[in-house]
Amino acid sequence: MTKLFRFITVLILLVSTTIGHAQILKDPTVWTVTAKKKSGHQYELTFHLDVNNKDWHVYALKTSDPLDETLLPPSFTPAKSTRYKVTGSPFERGKRIDEEVDGIGTLHYYQKVDYVVPITVDTNGEVKGKFKYQTCNHETCLSPKTLPFSVTINDPELPNATVASAEAVDSAATNKAEPSANATAKVDTATNAESNKATEKPAEEKSLIWLFFAALLGGLLAVLTPCVYSMIPITVSFFTKRSKTRAEGIRNAIYYSLSIIIIFTVLGVIISATFGANALNNLSTNWIANLFFFAIFVIFGISFLGAFEITLPSSWTSKTDSKAGLTSFGGIFFMALTLVIVSFSCTGPIVGPLLVLTSKGGLVGPAIGMFGFSVGLALPFALFAIFPGMLNKMATGGGWMNQVKVTLGFIELMLALKFLSNADLAQGWRLLDREIFIAIWIVLSVLLGIYLLGKLKLSHDDAPPVNLYGQEYVGLFRLFLAIAMFSFAVYLVPGMWGAPLNGMSAFVPPMGTQDFVLSEGGAIAAESNSPVKPVKYVEELKKYEPKVVKSMGLITFFDYEEALAASKILKKPVMLDFTGINCVNCRKMEGQVWSNPEVAKRLKEDFIVASLYCDYDNRELPKELQHHSDIAGDVVTIGDANEELQSVKFGSSGQPLYYYVDESGTKLADKSYSYDPDVQKFIKHLEAVKAKYKELHP
Repeated sequence: MTKLFRFITVLILLVSTTIGHAQILKDPTVWTVTAKKKSGHQYELTFHLDVNNKDWHVYALKTSDPLDETLLPPSFTPAKSTRYKVTGSPFERGKRIDEEVDGIGTLHYYQKVDYVVPITVDTNGEVKGKFKYQTCNHETCLSPKTLPFSVTINDPELPNATVASAEAVDSAATNKAEPSANATAKVDTATNAESNKATEKPAEEKSLIWLFFAALLGGLLAVLTPCVYSMIPITVSFFTKRSKTRAEGIRNAIYYSLSIIIIFTVLGVIISATFGANALNNLSTNWIANLFFFAIFVIFGISFLGAFEITLPSSWTSKTDSKAGLTSFGGIFFMALTLVIVSFSCTGPIVGPLLVLTSKGGLVGPAIGMFGFSVGLALPFALFAIFPGMLNKMATGGGWMNQVKVTLGFIELMLALKFLSNADLAQGWRLLDREIFIAIWIVLSVLLGIYLLGKLKLSHDDAPPVNLYGQEYVGLFRLFLAIAMFSFAVYLVPGMWGAPLNGMSAFVPPMGTQDFVLSEGGAIAAESNSPVKPVKYVEELKKYEPKVVKSMGLITFFDYEEALAASKILKKPVMLDFTGINCVNCRKMEGQVWSNPEVAKRLKEDFIVASLYCDYDNRELPKELQHHSDIAGDVVTIGDANEELQSVKFGSSGQPLYYYVDESGTKLADKSYSYDPDVQKFIKHLEAVKAKYKELHP
């Protein structure tokens, strides 16, 4: 068992190394920005830094070698304003360390330091700007970050103190009723803002858990395919009969199962290391990549339907098979590798879509996905080796395994349409509008139901089973599965005439792509009564609006500045909806939460809604507005600009994400609101925002 223990230890270390690699990429710094009065109109902006990892540091303002451009000292740039101005050079307060790294003398700070910028303030109000820094350890440096900051000064000795008090929002840290001359604002340096961690981190953890179990289910489905299922009794019998003792046979079978797990997990680790945390996710929203995924799904689907078989080169099987045996752990490992290669024609069509699914799991997604899949695939081999008597109860192979493949083939074709739809929406081709998409899904669902009932035959199907009287019959499981497919088709039918299909709204194209909608509920009349209407980008983005927009006459803006201008006229708070054309969870929120009558009523009557699409790249910004951002990269398109707005102003990424501001862009809530389909929770959040807006705008 010593070898088994060592093997399990190696596997655990491999998975934990992948997860650990994702964690060390996180910025360990937390910045707190304060404005402290010295005397009269003289203030100090203090940028206090806490480094939550003793191995990481930030450079001093002046490095020992100013000509070395690889040493990036922090910089602090308050925005230009007539209310305040910088009146001195920045300086530091802290324990500075002078170390030599790779032969270069550097000055930097560990754990704590204050960077101070002297300013002169003429009137109360916000002091805004940005600062740039880089975090390093002795092995590597994270990418430089530029973050915004904002602190509110509310000094009764300065002019406009009353006005400033009314404008102060959550950045005031004193939490006192009386005015204060000092103000504090906390700036988070992680991928998402501190205010979002409470809601987004549990969602991320939940997503990875869901990903693992989805992959586990995929592995169990792969077991039912002919390539894998037929190998179970052969492989288990091989171990039990050729081993000297039962304990040795169980041990070898467990080695075999763990070898399968480590092979697939290593594949996930390689994918993570090759593509990184965001590359796969970016690919999943790229129209070219979506066309590629569409083609792959179609090829796999047709393969499962029996048109041809996808196999890897036979030479691979020969080489691995020649090294397989029971003489050593290495031999058992190559037996497992042989199974992986031989079964590719059945597991490939499941692994391929799984890798696309894991692209939403960041850096650890592919590793978690492949680990879950391999556990499901390897589990039967270990169980039957431990309980060999169960082999006698295994269902014999036959036509039912081919039916599993064909069923998966139909499902692959249905999923393929989603990727074609993503590319179609991104490019605006209008090849796969909503009713066409739904119609094809209805046809595929009905055909699958007919096949499960045995009324549709394919060339490679076996003869159907017969009862004692020689009549063909359908098993109960196939019957109930056919009922489910016919029911699903019936559910989709109203969507052909514009029904919202809330349960599937995340997958079907948006309502704006449908040409015929039965009874839109007077939305046009409702829009015509509004004194303010959106103008910018309406022609391009109107078609992506959810069903609730048309049915309730809800007006949505597509530009941040235009929404703020509307807020000033209509005296309403703005709900910034950071969304995406191909964002599944965005569609779920719109279909399950926005469409609720109580939510829709509040959005229409009490808010200005601005839907800011972060993946709309079909229209470029004017040349004078195109630029490079340290956080968002090259800002060229509308989508780039919305991404930059979300990351720079609100310190977050990912969609859907809802922020609430007034006409000046002042935040109206401590935290953003991410994906959470709890209707009552969302209503409570909206009510809290309304109350805050009324408090600041009596």
